[in-house]
Amino acid sequence: MKFKTVLVPVFLSASLFAADQNATTDKTIKQEGIEYIKMLGGALKSELQTHMKADPSGMSALGFCTAKADEITQNINKKLPKYASVRRTSLKNRNEKNAADAIDTQIMQAYEKEIADKTFIPENDIKIVQDNDTTRIYKPLITETACLKCHGKDLSDEIKKSLAVNYPKDQAVDFTEGSLRGVIVTEIKKH
Repeated sequence: MKFKTVLVPVFLSASLFAADQNATTDKTIKQEGIEYIKMLGGALKSELQTHMKADPSGMSALGFCTAKADEITQNINKKLPKYASVRRTSLKNRNEKNAADAIDTQIMQAYEKEIADKTFIPENDIKIVQDNDTTRIYKPLITETACLKCHGKDLSDEIKKSLAVNYPKDQAVDFTEGSLRGVIVTEIKKH
């Protein structure tokens, strides 16, 4: 699987790795970050697929996310080295704990621009940002048809009621297939 490093303007305190700088070190950090992203993404996606297959209405998947997604994220992070962490974020969050910071926001806005410009290739689009002593590796999460049961424009009354109870400040709706749902980001500190 090929990945590309894309240059995106970020705040003065952060600079992006260029593809030719410290190629061996960057490649190792990039590969490590992708491994952690796959750990979290794989665990969550597997569970979501199981719940969607068992209950196509989306209620079981929503119940899983509400009860277990944060716990799975914490458990994955406990398995990582102390210098690394992995998390999910979005421009439109459901869970306030997953709020994006300024760098996350700029990266996601760059992904959205690529999608709008039709230059986006999700399986090849990993972004790497150097933020002081931390390297961030970003993988986009693209909205699929199954996601629309809980994140789309036409939610069932049952889903709406559950969201109102569990996520009263929910913003993670009105997505369309192929839109950017968010990102998984690994942060690796110099060690």
